Amino acid sequence: MFKKILASVGIGGAKVDTILHKETLYPGDTFEATVMIKGGETEQEISGLDLALAARVKQEVDDAEVYLSKTLAKWHLADQFTLQPHETREIPVSGELPLETPITSNNARNNQTQVWIATGLNIDMALDARDKDILNIIPTPTQAAVLKAMEECGYSLVKADVEKGGLRAPNFQSTLGCYQELEYRPNSFALFGLKEVEVSFVPTPTETHILFELDRAFGGDSYRSMTLANTLGQDEITARIKQLLG
Repeated sequence: MFKKILASVGIGGAKVDTILHKETLYPGDTFEATVMIKGGETEQEISGLDLALAARVKQEVDDAEVYLSKTLAKWHLADQFTLQPHETREIPVSGELPLETPITSNNARNNQTQVWIATGLNIDMALDARDKDILNIIPTPTQAAVLKAMEECGYSLVKADVEKGGLRAPNFQSTLGCYQELEYRPNSFALFGLKEVEVSFVPTPTETHILFELDRAFGGDSYRSMTLANTLGQDEITARIKQLLG
């Protein structure tokens, strides 16, 4: 049974519904969906159909912050075809989410992360979250362990968003043209310690790279990076993060 209609758009007299078979996904997960096309009152030429994964991305424009839609991945569903009046077509589709897909289920007090599916003829014109259902992207086990470790170290997640640009460290770099920032603050004021920590992930199939931006009460910002094998347990991950923050 299909669980959730993700996107519904009109193309002339035709209606297109994209239906995801599983509602909760991890970064890197394989998804399956069905695109249902229903014809209108007259015969119609459909020039092609695409499916895209998109995210709400923050960008600096003329010293102001604006939010834009950015395509993270795209799948071509069909070339030109003729849709007869009231004809129904079902197109099965499967794809793999990028490993760097932002985590929408993150428990931040101010969670601005939005990821969704868009369907249309000109996919770049269809990337609008206002009338799309947001995907539920949950952390991978290693990402979840890092989030828990930050809490165990006395920090609360106050904000999550996605920013345009890239991350680079000596042994890794991001690839999507945007990255998620998870902003943490200590639960109590630390005069000589950290007043803010921003965490960003760059996962691979076997490892999870992490970039930390450390904002100290005195001394300004600094960056530290860490790579965790995806086989590590919670205790080891907490110990390594505690050492980095200390």
